[in-house]
Amino acid sequence: MILTLADRARAQRDAHPLLFSIALSLLLALIGYWLAGAAGVALGALTLVEAAKLSQTDLQRGVVETFILESSVLDRLPLLPIEGNAYAYNEEGTLPGVEFRAVNSAYSESTGTVNQKTESLVILGGDADVDTFIAKTRGNLNDQRATQTRMKVKAARIKYQDSFINGDVAVDANSFDGLKKRLTGTQVVDAATNGLGMIGASDNDRHAFLEILDEALSRVAGGADAIYANARFVGKLRSVARRIGGWSSYTMADFGKVIETYNGIPILDIGKRADGTEIIPNDEVQGTADDTTSIYAVKFGEDETDGGVTGLFNGPAAVFDVRDLGEIDSKPVFRTRIEGFLGLAVFGKGAVRLRGIRANA
Repeated sequence: MILTLADRARAQRDAHPLLFSIALSLLLALIGYWLAGAAGVALGALTLVEAAKLSQTDLQRGVVETFILESSVLDRLPLLPIEGNAYAYNEEGTLPGVEFRAVNSAYSESTGTVNQKTESLVILGGDADVDTFIAKTRGNLNDQRATQTRMKVKAARIKYQDSFINGDVAVDANSFDGLKKRLTGTQVVDAATNGLGMIGASDNDRHAFLEILDEALSRVAGGADAIYANARFVGKLRSVARRIGGWSSYTMADFGKVIETYNGIPILDIGKRADGTEIIPNDEVQGTADDTTSIYAVKFGEDETDGGVTGLFNGPAAVFDVRDLGEIDSKPVFRTRIEGFLGLAVFGKGAVRLRGIRANA
């Protein structure tokens, strides 16, 4: 009888289950090391959509899918797995000089410069506790632990989205700097000295707004993959673009989310904080105006070579670690812990902020 490799493997597994398990673990470890290359080398980036497919447990998969369904950031942000707690890289500073030379003459020596940068991981998560009494006496109405876990996931999603824009280590030393603090110089575009209205009284006014929007988008190296704004801006842009052109929509293939686009670029509502305030507010000050807002155009990239914006996490383990700790000793509660070791990196000119937009006008 001819045996395939699969038949032989099953036979070995059935005859020596413990040895088979050890050998398989060693093989997977070697494969993981080979993929990683060497210590300190980052692996290829993935999105949470892919992470959901790779999640090992139903609990973990459910948590990751909740992040995807409810987040306009974590559903598309590439996540670069790194070893250790920080990612060091070189960013291009100044280019070396080149020149035309005459026959038998020499070039002038010139070298480029690079800036060494480091992005550190931070810890985001929380514990969801349910009293044993509630779990056992009220579980017939709802799965109390599932409800608390879902609420904890929602809070973590909001916290990350807020930090993605407004994070500031000077305010919260345990967080990371977001786009608002990172973007400076030519990566910040003022719509007008004292704010610029979106709608206006004529097509010329609307064209003026779209022109400055297109100017800001042109400053994203490689082209923007997403525009983040608040709900009011998204609604007003929808109105402007439908009158003049450039608005369309599509359905996100993996999870059925409908995404609206401006000239092919997804325009996404960044949402609100847990207290109901806008993550990107409508009361920013621009000159004499105190009713303006900003938008953030982002290109997603996997590393400093690609440029763009990427998330970081301690890999190659799961992006979010979800652990059912059972009933804990210190008090009679069932505990679920959700935790991620995450970070953010902005490479090159991978994002731009357009500020001073009067979404009410």
